[in-house]
Amino acid sequence: MIQRFIKYISDNHLFNQADTILVGVSGGIDSVVLLDLLDKSGFSVAIAHCNFRLRGAESDGDEHLVSDLVRKYDAPLFKTSFETADYAQENKISIEMAARDLRYQWFEMIRATHHFDFIAVAHHRDDQLETFFLNLARGTGLTGLTGMRPMNGKIVRPLLFASRDEIEKYRHENFLDFREDSSNQSLDYQRNKIRHTLLPVMETLNPSFREGLIRTMGYLEDVSKICDRAIQLTWERVAIRKGTDYLISIAELKLLDPLPTYLFEFLKSFGFNSVVVGDIVASLEGIPGKQFVSLSHRLVRDRESLILSPLKPENRKHFYLEEGMKELVFPVHLKISASEKKDKFKIPDSRFVACIDRDHVQFPLQIRRWQQGDYFKPLGMNGFKKISDFFIDSKLSLPEKENVWILANGEQVIWIIGHRVDDRYKITPGTQNILKIEMVF
Repeated sequence: MIQRFIKYISDNHLFNQADTILVGVSGGIDSVVLLDLLDKSGFSVAIAHCNFRLRGAESDGDEHLVSDLVRKYDAPLFKTSFETADYAQENKISIEMAARDLRYQWFEMIRATHHFDFIAVAHHRDDQLETFFLNLARGTGLTGLTGMRPMNGKIVRPLLFASRDEIEKYRHENFLDFREDSSNQSLDYQRNKIRHTLLPVMETLNPSFREGLIRTMGYLEDVSKICDRAIQLTWERVAIRKGTDYLISIAELKLLDPLPTYLFEFLKSFGFNSVVVGDIVASLEGIPGKQFVSLSHRLVRDRESLILSPLKPENRKHFYLEEGMKELVFPVHLKISASEKKDKFKIPDSRFVACIDRDHVQFPLQIRRWQQGDYFKPLGMNGFKKISDFFIDSKLSLPEKENVWILANGEQVIWIIGHRVDDRYKITPGTQNILKIEMVF
């Protein structure tokens, strides 16, 4: 196992003996085996441990085991704890995603502060299979079906060559202590559903299914590299760089087939998702002037080109909702629909849905952060109120306040998104056309 481990590191050019490695160690079998292999292979390591405070005394037990490993391997220890459930709720993401975000952000901070060369994590071959099906279930392109890379920036995965059975055998032969995470058996987590339900069923169809899928993922990765090269060559043909901007020829774009796929591949690294790309494709047959914004860039449909520009820092706080848009993904995920008012229309009883009088607004509407001094007329009230006072009355925490976005009609607030509509834009008996805007989680 050690020789295969060293060969995998060498073949994939992950790191060498002169590099210092920060190892993410949870206390579970995978990370304990990774740490032991690195130590026995002669690499210089330090240990990083996160307590996510999700399993009470069990999480504390993991931390105690990792402290024992520090003495065994004579390695520096960095540890921290997170209120993961609170973070997930505040950011409206799953517990799994919250733990991942917190872990990698902290790992990188430690790596950069203490000048480690790489961060090693203990993903293995079976994790690759789970990742394949997770991405497949969510919907993904070719790259999403190739699995995790051995190296992604400063993150390295030296155990991707090994199966779970091989890791367990190594642990047994080397008498390594580890902690079993009871949540690994829970079907509440998506990976566990794949691990305990889907993969065993697939093996009833083909006992060599795991090995076959790993080979298939390798083939897909090779094809992905060929596609990436072809897309890069096409991009160089249709786009001209001018300073920090790109001018993308509309005439050249229209010659591409399938156009939406090409354009998505061109723009995904600039923060545009497939929904927005679909709107951009539709705009090619429209009049010039329409603009689309991601977190980092703005794209304007000009007469002969699409002009792609990086956002200036002050513009990253302002986004626009154009007339006819059905969905906005950044900076807050919204679905938009317009309709005539019907007699049986009923306003949804949800602060995450705003129904406003379409004829009282003028596009494009602006989405921005709230600012000190902002005021609005809360739905159902006669007078105006400072938004800062509304937050106090609503008992919003500081992180919640910092995460609030405003939908505005010029200088006027239409909706404190996810909280309260302005009374000036409400549906009335005289309303003829309704604009419905819904937050998506």
